[in-house]
Amino acid sequence: MDSSLGEVWRPSVFVHLRIRVALDRQAEFRSFLLEAIPYYEAPGGIRVALLSRDAEPDRFIELIEYVDERAYQLDNERTRSDSTMRQYLARWRSMLAEPPKVEVYRKASLAQ
Repeated sequence: MDSSLGEVWRPSVFVHLRIRVALDRQAEFRSFLLEAIPYYEAPGGIRVALLSRDAEPDRFIELIEYVDERAYQLDNERTRSDSTMRQYLARWRSMLAEPPKVEVYRKASLAQ
């Protein structure tokens, strides 16, 4: 879903992967993400972005947005059962300076 094509992107599930990548591995890491993100997003209903932190240049958040709960659940299953995804995740982990911190958020209702 590309909002630049007129569709409105309204994700409901947000995954924050809080990670640290050593400065000397960041070029490799960015190159890896350029390769991996199209695969990550391929099923549809998924967007991936990399957020950086100015005060700590080795810290990032990989933000994964899912259009709905179904897209999130299907992607969770894919991370467990798809061999290509498991290979990407193993490469990703090998570049991290420490284990990632995973946080899952869901859009909250403002109604009381």
